[in-house]
Amino acid sequence: MNENQPQNYDSTDLDRMHAAVKRENPDGKAGNQPAPVWVFVASMVAMVFGGGYAGAYVGGFDFEQNSAFMGKAQDLRPIDPRPKVVLGPFEFAMSKGSTVYNTCVGCHQGTGLGQPGVIPPLAGSEWVTGGTERIVRIVIHGLSGSVAVKGSNYNGLMPPQGALSDKDLSYVITYVRNSWGNEGSMVTPEMIAKTREQIKDHIGPWTSADLDKFAKENMPGEVPGGPGAVVKPAEAAPVVPAPATATK
Repeated sequence: MNENQPQNYDSTDLDRMHAAVKRENPDGKAGNQPAPVWVFVASMVAMVFGGGYAGAYVGGFDFEQNSAFMGKAQDLRPIDPRPKVVLGPFEFAMSKGSTVYNTCVGCHQGTGLGQPGVIPPLAGSEWVTGGTERIVRIVIHGLSGSVAVKGSNYNGLMPPQGALSDKDLSYVITYVRNSWGNEGSMVTPEMIAKTREQIKDHIGPWTSADLDKFAKENMPGEVPGGPGAVVKPAEAAPVVPAPATATK
């Protein structure tokens, strides 16, 4: 290199110089140095052993032992001393039927009086307290056309309720046959199932003329409770022969 020639410096020389400076570690400040690895490891070991000791000897990890209330919570509500009542089949059906009847309230009302001139009443209706065969068929497939109820004529449509289960149908029919002053024998799920099988091929709602012959017909089957209940005869006591008397 000729020292007498002017030297040309460009920006690349400055970039290389600054890059070298950036590669140098900054001067550390007192109290700002990172902790050694062994300190971190020792802290973790201490926390693990400390937690295990506290869990085993201090209070345990059970919430009931570490809660502010300590111990198991006590139910301070008063205990009902009355014995639980076991409902008979009729009472049980009436209880369940009152709930299922909620699907009928919109038309027949909670009083069972229906809607004058539009919806026939269930209270005091001969269609309700008459033969069980007729009312079951109506509930399953519905009823349409002119109907005379308690001396008044109604012309409308009773929608079918066959989508309800055999149990629900038996409950609600038993309920309406024994509410608002009505009295009639209860209907069982077995009766519903038998009638449903008999009329499975019927299509559409019934008419009054279709059901006239069933007005007083009751479905066969045991009535386990309520009006008209069938009481099973008690088993006859075994006959024990009298001991023979000794002859002289």
